Amino acid sequence: MTDDLFRQDAYLRECSAQLTAVTDAGIVLDRTVFYPLGGGQAGDSGVLVLADGTEIAIADTRKGKDAEGNATSDIVHVPAPGQEALLATLTPGTAVSARIDWERRHRMMRLHTTSHLLCHVVPQLVNGCSITPDYARLDFAMTDPLDKEQLTAAIATLVAAAHPLTVASISDEELDANPNLVKSMSVQPPRGTGRIRTIRIGGEGDAPLIDLQPCGGTHVANTAEIGAIVVTKIEKKSATTRRVVLGFAP
Repeated sequence: MTDDLFRQDAYLRECSAQLTAVTDAGIVLDRTVFYPLGGGQAGDSGVLVLADGTEIAIADTRKGKDAEGNATSDIVHVPAPGQEALLATLTPGTAVSARIDWERRHRMMRLHTTSHLLCHVVPQLVNGCSITPDYARLDFAMTDPLDKEQLTAAIATLVAAAHPLTVASISDEELDANPNLVKSMSVQPPRGTGRIRTIRIGGEGDAPLIDLQPCGGTHVANTAEIGAIVVTKIEKKSATTRRVVLGFAP
């Protein structure tokens, strides 16, 4: 089992850890700041630094799977190619410092938070999404046309309003009683622990609630941190789907 420190604090850039296993899939640690691919968000990259300063380049991060292909509680750090000799020297218990590519992660935090703002601007169910360091896309189940300039302006207003973001949780029963909190048709929040992580934007005191939904991804603490984002493309993917692509303003 890997303790996922990024769930509690998305701003952690580095942590000390111990290696628990090296498999064909990659390196498993007892704790990590690396976010694994999931919920539409790409996995983190970075380095694992050994006690003597040697660095193991990590190209991707994935959720662990057992022999039957079922998800486990491990997080697997996927080494970049060409490090086989170094990996062969690793043994369980080896101490490392796990350090993410912070600039890459922060770009995804900004785009992921923007995707939540877009869910407020376009209040339709989402049937597909992808969050990368360079762009984010959301597929909305809808038939009406959308306007790039109008969406860009609406997002800019929400960013400038500096709405705080709060990470909390609800029970399985609370989610069952409020099914409309789930805005994705393609990704369902994980169950099994009794609590489901939520992301709320706004809604403190008399401030308006901008968005509230289950989400396991990484986000910025305030919409002002997002910066300038534009809608780069709107596509009609099918008769009932409109794709919106977000990017950083040039």
